[in-house]
Amino acid sequence: MIVSTGMLSIAAAFITGILGPIVVKVVLQWIEKKRDPLSEAFTYGEKIQEKLDTMREEYKADRIYVLQFHNGGHYYPTGKSIQKFSMFYEVVKEPRYSVRHTFQNVPVHLFSKSLKELSDKEYIAISDYKNQTVATYGLKYIAEESGTKASYLFTMRNIDDKLIGILGIDYMTTKKLDDHTVRTLQVEAASIGGELTKYLKR
Repeated sequence: MIVSTGMLSIAAAFITGILGPIVVKVVLQWIEKKRDPLSEAFTYGEKIQEKLDTMREEYKADRIYVLQFHNGGHYYPTGKSIQKFSMFYEVVKEPRYSVRHTFQNVPVHLFSKSLKELSDKEYIAISDYKNQTVATYGLKYIAEESGTKASYLFTMRNIDDKLIGILGIDYMTTKKLDDHTVRTLQVEAASIGGELTKYLKR
C-alpha cells in the first residue's frame, strides 16, 4: 500500500497536535503524583533555616525570624475568614531569646498599627525602644516582654505585590543599622519572599 505525502502530513499533524499534548499531560500528572510534599517541605524549611542562620551571624542579631500570614477560623455569624500570622521560622543566639511560641495564630488586628506601617513603608526600624523620639508602632509592650531593645522588620511580597510575610531581626541591646544595611536587608527579605512564593505555588 502506497501512503501519500498528504496522508503522512495528516498523520504527523495528528501526532504533534493531538497526541503530543496528551502525552505531555500524562507525564506531568505522573511526575506530580511522584512528588512527596512532606519531603519538599523539609527541603524548603532547611533552606530557609540555613539562610536565617547565616544572616543572624552576618548581622550579629540575637533573634531573626519569618512571620507568615494565613487564614485561621471564621468570624461569627458571617463566616468571614480571620486573617492571622504565625512565626514559621526563628533562629536565636541563645534559647532564652526564643519567642516563637508567643506568635502562633495571632489575629492581624492586634498589630494593625505596625502592620499598616509596614505595608505602607516596606520596613520599620526601631533602634531603641526606650528612646521617646523613636516611633515604635505599638510594638513597645511586646518588646519589653521579650527583652528586645531594637527591632528591624521588612516586608516580603509575592509577584503580585501582595504582602505574604515579614522578616524580623531583633537585638537585646540598642542597635542602629546604617541605611546601606537596611537596604541590604530589604533585598534579603525580598529574596526570602521569592523563595516562599515559589514553594507555595508548587
